[in-house]
Amino acid sequence: MRLLISPIRQMATMRGVAAKDGVGVNWDDLGVVENGALVIDDRRIVFAGPATEAPAPAPGDRRLDASELVALPGLIDPHTHPCWAGSRHAEFAMRAAGATYAEIARAGGGIRATVNATRRAEEDELAAGATTRLRRMLALGVTGVEAKSGYALETAGELRMLRAIRRAAAATGQTVFATFLGAHAVPPEFAGAVDRYVDLLVNEMLPAVAAEKLADFCDVFVEDGYFTATQGRRILTKAADLGMRLRVHADEFSPCGGARLAAELSATSADHLMAVDDAGIAALARAGVSAVLLPATTLFLGQTGYAPARRLLDGGVRVALATDLNPGSSYTENLQLVLTLACAQLKMSPAEALTGVTYNAARSLLAHDRLGALLPGYRADVALFAAPDLSAIPYHMAMNDLRYVVLGGEVYEASPPFARQGSGEIDPVDPVKRTHPFTKK
Repeated sequence: MRLLISPIRQMATMRGVAAKDGVGVNWDDLGVVENGALVIDDRRIVFAGPATEAPAPAPGDRRLDASELVALPGLIDPHTHPCWAGSRHAEFAMRAAGATYAEIARAGGGIRATVNATRRAEEDELAAGATTRLRRMLALGVTGVEAKSGYALETAGELRMLRAIRRAAAATGQTVFATFLGAHAVPPEFAGAVDRYVDLLVNEMLPAVAAEKLADFCDVFVEDGYFTATQGRRILTKAADLGMRLRVHADEFSPCGGARLAAELSATSADHLMAVDDAGIAALARAGVSAVLLPATTLFLGQTGYAPARRLLDGGVRVALATDLNPGSSYTENLQLVLTLACAQLKMSPAEALTGVTYNAARSLLAHDRLGALLPGYRADVALFAAPDLSAIPYHMAMNDLRYVVLGGEVYEASPPFARQGSGEIDPVDPVKRTHPFTKK
């Protein structure tokens, strides 16, 4: 059966954004349609335009009345760490009391605490935790996610994390891109011997990940105290040889060449970039590498040095936005909050911010031919909000005005907590009716 979402008060097709490949975007590029309509058939959009031009309903069609709602493509979070075990709430309280990163680490906190807990966890526990976090994201309109490993830092544990991510994706139905991040940090058993750990990554871990086809991407944290650009180049070159696409944690704390490495290797994205310099910005623009900015991390850590979004945008760099969901420096699944931070702190326009969580997020994952826009042929992922205008979505800070999310053509009602319960019956051509929270109709 086809699904007709009509009428829609206002929807952003992203037609002009796609034509510009996400660079130099303004409001007109969002392809906004007033009194719009979407027709969905076999999980794909077959019509997106004015309701007056939509195909007439056929017997058996379903219809969702969105006359009081505004529509975006399903949101996409292109930088997350949703798979881990344990909790670090105690160190959050320590940080609030003024403790430094070094003091927290000496007390047993920091990434080492998550590594220890994740190494002890079974795959079932990791999959359950990742599934819960993905479902929370879906309850906020996120239909596409990039999900990283990187909290085991050993071969067996990293493979376990990536398998858990695949299982979580199958459980929620979201489009999930798995990223191998074995080079997230240097594990304690390799302290003072970083090159030996790089040997393990290149000679054992990456081939094992590739043999099971567990990762779409490989990422490296290029930063002082983590991995140098030379070490990152060696890891990423091996990953590319094994068929993975590349991403880089770049220039988060210092301009140490991460952005330039991403450009040199034609990575799909350079992420964080709070300390990127002008040479790095120019390199990203020349190479067409997407910048993925993570303002919730800056907020969560109580810092003020946000990524220079305006310099990146004015320099011709494509900008996407993400939560950086993780247990230590950005414990949030709320990509809608990131939209607000992008406008209020990064000084992005609402059009630039909305593009950053739709088309440009998909572009950073090389999925912009099927995700991130409401255009014929694209996967039928739609986020429908109770808002007077599309620009009001980032305006309403940290509140969820989502009413429905359409995931691959299936309609869910947005009333958290998320639960996939039953199917229910739909009268042909009648609106979807509220029954259970987040019930598939």
